[in-house]
Amino acid sequence: MDTLELIQRVRSSSINPATLDALRITVEQLCCDYAHRDARELMDTSRDWLSKVTDLLDNRLTLAQHRDILNEAGMLALLVGCLEYDLGDARSAEATRRMALELGRESGEMAIVGWGYEMLSWFHLTAGNYRAAISAAETGATLAPSQSVAVQLYGQQAKAYARMGMPREVHTALESGRELLDKLPYPERPENHFVVDPDKWDFYAMDTYRIVGEDQLAKRNAEEVIRRSVTPDGVVTSPMRSQEAQLTLAVIAARKGDIEAANTMGIAALQSNRQSLPSLIMVGSELAHELETYGPNAGSEFRALLREIIAGH
Repeated sequence: MDTLELIQRVRSSSINPATLDALRITVEQLCCDYAHRDARELMDTSRDWLSKVTDLLDNRLTLAQHRDILNEAGMLALLVGCLEYDLGDARSAEATRRMALELGRESGEMAIVGWGYEMLSWFHLTAGNYRAAISAAETGATLAPSQSVAVQLYGQQAKAYARMGMPREVHTALESGRELLDKLPYPERPENHFVVDPDKWDFYAMDTYRIVGEDQLAKRNAEEVIRRSVTPDGVVTSPMRSQEAQLTLAVIAARKGDIEAANTMGIAALQSNRQSLPSLIMVGSELAHELETYGPNAGSEFRALLREIIAGH
């Protein structure tokens, strides 16, 4: 083949633009469904689409189309990995996370790479490996410094520093995240799990305020998170954020000695259908610790329910 024919073959494709547009729309919608849709159902659907995307790579594609399909496969892998972890399958989640990371590297999409490290930081955080969580977050922020994911990576650092009893570093991480967030445009689809908007940032700040004992700030953020998680007609659109906000209010109630309120709010938080088990167990255990300071019978109903969840995890 001469040079012209080679170039024409590189630029030719058996996939039309409309197919790729439909794929992008579908993947974005699946990522938006993460907050409220049944985790196992969404995981199965996302895996099916990942298989379909893989099949597309067997077609004749332009270089740009090949990269775009790798990006969509990377986003689906991120989504599946998050859902696997929510359901308590840490081993599969880690394998899927690594696949997403490699897809991001192959396509050159640093946002996907950044989210791969954000997931690793989250895994370490919920497992109690705080220094590893900070290290993973720092790596991700270095690789995707101006991306939306970097905001969440600062949030993960703040959460880890809070649990290590390092308030100065907590505030530094929160300030860095807020500063970057203020520079970014407001997302077109803020409900997409893989974008960070001011509402999600308030959720992250709530967690750190609770841990470092700034109860008034934690309460204010928790109440705002709950308010934003419900539509005017009473539909809960972000049940997992709402659960952790309820647990935050329960922790604050326990610190004030209102054991009955803490127990009631804690039980309500554990009974939602859409859960991220590792995160729920992490924050629920913090409430259990607060209740234990009042004796072995304080909040016994909540603690018994939490033990059941941990045993099933």
